[in-house]
Amino acid sequence: MPDLTHADRGSPFSPPPATPYNIISFGAGVQSSTMALMAAKGLIGPMPDAAIFADVQSEPKSVYTWLDYIEKQLPFPVIRITKGCLEKDALVVKEYLKRPGEYWVKSLIPAFVKNPDGSKGIVGRACTAMYKVDQIIKATRQAAKIKRGQKHVTVTQWIGISYDEMQRMKQPSTAWTFHRWPLVELKMTRKDCLDWMEANGYPKPPRSSCVFCPYHSNKEWIRLRNEEPAEFARAVEFERQMHAANARTVNLRGVPYLHASLKPLDQVNLEAGAADPNQRNFDFNQECEGMCGV
Repeated sequence: MPDLTHADRGSPFSPPPATPYNIISFGAGVQSSTMALMAAKGLIGPMPDAAIFADVQSEPKSVYTWLDYIEKQLPFPVIRITKGCLEKDALVVKEYLKRPGEYWVKSLIPAFVKNPDGSKGIVGRACTAMYKVDQIIKATRQAAKIKRGQKHVTVTQWIGISYDEMQRMKQPSTAWTFHRWPLVELKMTRKDCLDWMEANGYPKPPRSSCVFCPYHSNKEWIRLRNEEPAEFARAVEFERQMHAANARTVNLRGVPYLHASLKPLDQVNLEAGAADPNQRNFDFNQECEGMCGV
């Protein structure tokens, strides 16, 4: 096999040249689950070597229950990796080394911010890159035996972006990887994925996202509140602790919230606008398969 480079990729709407390794970036949501199960049935090939799930330790119980289920349906391994618990790490308050008595907290999630003048802002997110993308790259390097400084492509990374979300397609940041989007190749939308799962006798997968993700729509917050009340309570408590941490720190001028209304989550009228399918707290195309861009 000749050495491949990104220049050999060809159209993103068709499979790339064959590589020794095929690995799924697995978020355990609707799209990546459909892609993995279609591969298991031989409907997408070649058979993946593995699926890699980057666990932020902050998703609802339903996601982990689904992950345990789908692992048993796949003929290839699901490799679980983690950087740690995002839920805890986002609340760690640290003292400045050179400014004793002043404290800061790392901005990890894209919280909405009520600025001192009453205007609204949003915190830049680091959760996707640090807790998902970086971890999947590290695990892929290990699984595919990538050499230090390698420049030629030996891995095809399958990503669960559906046809209705093609604007999220991005080229890889590593020289040794092709990105592939099988659902885009098949022109399958998210609804097509749900229809395929139902037609093939699989349960409906949960939406993959952190319980406290500010990208939730009102509809998703309502679902979490009604169907997984303990997880909704986790989000409410996380926001309360986020406020307490922010009150001690100096690196964020405003007050962070999980909802775009800039009200505490348990005080928001979530039913307002929930019937509108276009209602979003933010740009919901920036998701993690559910909400993050993996």
